[in-house]
Amino acid sequence: MRYAKIMIGVLVLVWLGLPLATAQVPKQAAAQQVVKPDIQKEAPPLATYDPAGRRDPFKDLLGGKEVKERVASGGLSDVSIDEINLTGIVKMKGKLEAIISVTEGFPITVKEGDRLADGYVMSVTSTQVVFRKTKDRGVPLAKPKDVIKEISPEEL
Repeated sequence: MRYAKIMIGVLVLVWLGLPLATAQVPKQAAAQQVVKPDIQKEAPPLATYDPAGRRDPFKDLLGGKEVKERVASGGLSDVSIDEINLTGIVKMKGKLEAIISVTEGFPITVKEGDRLADGYVMSVTSTQVVFRKTKDRGVPLAKPKDVIKEISPEEL
């Protein structure tokens, strides 16, 4: 009999506690549902751009190609000795440097040891620059040639 009283007491507690436990869950869920729609409504719309026939300023002008470091490296890796015109010779930081111009582009300064497409700068003096040509049209030469470019005193 004692066992039956304990079982009836447990069933009464469960029967009374069940509605209380289920009543709290919808209130919490309702509070969460109210917050979520407010956050979604405040999100700004995605921005769009209509060029209307003009050039798109946001378009990549290089088209995905990487910029060659021509300015930083001096742009000498593509220059052939035969294309060079000696424009002037200057003294910078105690060393002589030659100002050369190529058919396309701005003048470039070169100093001893700078590499070109088909050779390198051997020496720079106050009136001439000596280039050592080690290749001809991409083919290595058996015997390197020295090419001298001079600047006349009238041009100084």
